[in-house]
Amino acid sequence: MTGSEPPAPAGLASAAELAPPEIVLRRFGPAADLLVRYAGWLAGPGTVRGLLGPREVSRLWDRHLLNSVAVAELVPPHARLVDIGSGAGLPGLAMACVRPDLTVDLVESLLRRTDFLTEVVTALDLTDRVRVIRGRAEDTSVRNTVGSAQFVTARAVAPLDRLVRWSFPLLRPGGSLLAVKGASAEDELAEHQQFLTRMRAEVIGVIECGAELVDPPTRVVQLVRR
Repeated sequence: MTGSEPPAPAGLASAAELAPPEIVLRRFGPAADLLVRYAGWLAGPGTVRGLLGPREVSRLWDRHLLNSVAVAELVPPHARLVDIGSGAGLPGLAMACVRPDLTVDLVESLLRRTDFLTEVVTALDLTDRVRVIRGRAEDTSVRNTVGSAQFVTARAVAPLDRLVRWSFPLLRPGGSLLAVKGASAEDELAEHQQFLTRMRAEVIGVIECGAELVDPPTRVVQLVRR
């Protein structure tokens, strides 16, 4: 941890809670250091500023970080992705920590969150490939800035129909929305089937990823813009 990174405030996170699971060190090697430093930001300043609930610190790795980095399995090398409704940076910033080949745009509308993201990206020395963009995915200015992406990611943002409406204008033809949906994935696909047909969305399916990282695996709905 560098001098520019404040330690977690006393009482919010123990050293044991912030220690990464062994699989992180084995799987990501030197890149694991960035993820560990990011965990410190989430458990410390992120919790103080209300971006992460204090009760979430004890399950920071399984529920949040590993659940997020698992999505990277679906992204090929040297891709550009846009993370909409990024919040505290999940999953986009977590993916950028372990995938130095990715270029990532973090789109978030709330100032306190973009301030936090900007501080973290700067402290982790990721400014050459991670941008923080304040705005909503549906804003014209955001579309003009981040459009023609290969991938859009979203985690706990909105129902599937709204995600498609917001994300498809940001994607190039053939680009994919990767929506982390958990147990509701199949139900949402069934509920919005007619809408997805109208939007010319090709349903790749519900993909489980990160089986070696987290239990249960991360469940992602992948839709392709045609």
